Amino acid sequence: MSTVDVPTRTTLPTTPLRRLYAARAVFAFLWAGAFAAVASPFGTAALVLAVLYAAVDAAATLVDAATPGDRPSRLLQVNVAVSTVTAVALAAVGTGDRGDVLLVWGLWALVAGALQLGTGLARRRRLGGQGAVVLSGGLSVLAGAGFAASSRHGSLVGIAGYAALGGVFFLVSALRQGRGARG
Repeated sequence: MSTVDVPTRTTLPTTPLRRLYAARAVFAFLWAGAFAAVASPFGTAALVLAVLYAAVDAAATLVDAATPGDRPSRLLQVNVAVSTVTAVALAAVGTGDRGDVLLVWGLWALVAGALQLGTGLARRRRLGGQGAVVLSGGLSVLAGAGFAASSRHGSLVGIAGYAALGGVFFLVSALRQGRGARG
């Protein structure tokens, strides 16, 4: 008779997730400050930053999806694809109307938020420390809908606040993940 080790809250690799969440928090805070400084009037610098944010999200989510023993990797893989397509779409529409940028960003936030919500719920029992991920995903859905709905008359500066709040959630997740790793 053989036995199979089933990952538990203490055997899943929380340290890599903690580091990833912390790095994403730092990036989000720095990015939000830079974007707020250049978002109005919308120009090349803001466009480059918007594309960069989506590309970094894709790369970070790819790292997250490679976490050994983690089941929601399909949701994360879909999120990598969504973020990659978003980076390309932002580059494509960024030379036109800022409303198009806000619409693409909003649709991305809505879809990525739903995927993040699903990932957080799937991980919650096994890893702990996912409450902020779940809340962030839900709020991203709402914010994304708001960005998309206001795309014709909204301001791109709101994206900086969205990213900064995301940084707060990543920081809380990193801290909570550390607590989950200790027991």
